[in-house]
Amino acid sequence: MIGSLVNGQAGSSLSLLDRGLQYGDGLFETIAVVERRAALWQRHWERLLLGCRLLGIPEPDREVMEQEVAGLIGDRSFAVLKIIVTRGASERGYRPPDRVSPTRILELFSWEGPSTSPGALAVDLCRQRLGEQPGYAGLKHLNRLEQVLAQRELSSPEGIMLDSEGNLVSGTMSNLFLVIEGRLHTPIIDRCGVAGVVRSLVLETARRMRQPVTVRRIEASELEQAEGLFLTSSLLGIVPVSAVAGQEKVVRLTHHPVMEAAAAKVFTADG
Repeated sequence: MIGSLVNGQAGSSLSLLDRGLQYGDGLFETIAVVERRAALWQRHWERLLLGCRLLGIPEPDREVMEQEVAGLIGDRSFAVLKIIVTRGASERGYRPPDRVSPTRILELFSWEGPSTSPGALAVDLCRQRLGEQPGYAGLKHLNRLEQVLAQRELSSPEGIMLDSEGNLVSGTMSNLFLVIEGRLHTPIIDRCGVAGVVRSLVLETARRMRQPVTVRRIEASELEQAEGLFLTSSLLGIVPVSAVAGQEKVVRLTHHPVMEAAAAKVFTADG
C-alpha cells in the first residue's frame, strides 16, 4: 500500500469497535487511477451514495472526499484507489447506534495501469454459490465472504459464480456479458451480485448505439451456446473469455462493437 487516510488523517489505525470490522457494516469502491484522475468517478460516487442511502449510512461530503482523493493520488500516473465507508464504531451488538459517526477510509495501492489487463482470460466455474440478498443486491457492501471462498477454489485468475438456482450471476470480481446469436445478454442483478460501474457503462453505451442488451435470468448451460463471453470490471476493463474450465467450448467471438466502444471509455474520468 502506498498510503492511506482515515477520516482525513494520514494513517492506518481503526477502532476495534468499528462496525465495518465487526459486521461488514459498510461499503467500498475500487477505482482505477489513470493519469492522476479517478476513472469513472461519477459512476463510483453514485453507487457509493446509493449504498449509503439503502443501508442508512450518512452520505460522505463530496467536496471533502474529492479533496482527500486528489491529495492522496498526488502526482501518481497510475494507482488503485479503494474507498471504504463504514457505519462507524459502536458497542457490542448488531443494532446500530441512534447517533452514527461514519468511518471514511481511503487507500492507495501500486498499479502499472491498463496495460496490465490481459488480452483474454480463461475462467473456472465456481462451486461456491451466491446467496440471495433481496433489498441490497447490486451494492458493493463489505460482506464478501462468498467471493473469498470462491477465489480459494480457483486455478485461474477469475471464476464465474452462480446463484442458488444455478443461474449465472457474475465473476468473483467482475460482471459477465454473453453474445448469443449476435446479441448481447447479461445476468440480471436483482437477487445477488454486484452491479458494476463498467457494466453500467456497457449498458449505457449499448443504448446510445441502439444495440439491444437483454438483461435476464441466464442458465449456466447457456455458456456453451454463446459465441463470445466478456468480463467487465474497473481494473480489468473489458476482457474476452478464452475458455471455461471443464466445458468443451470454443470461443469464436472476441470482439463486439458495443464492447469496443465502451472499452475506449473505461479508464477515463468521464466515461
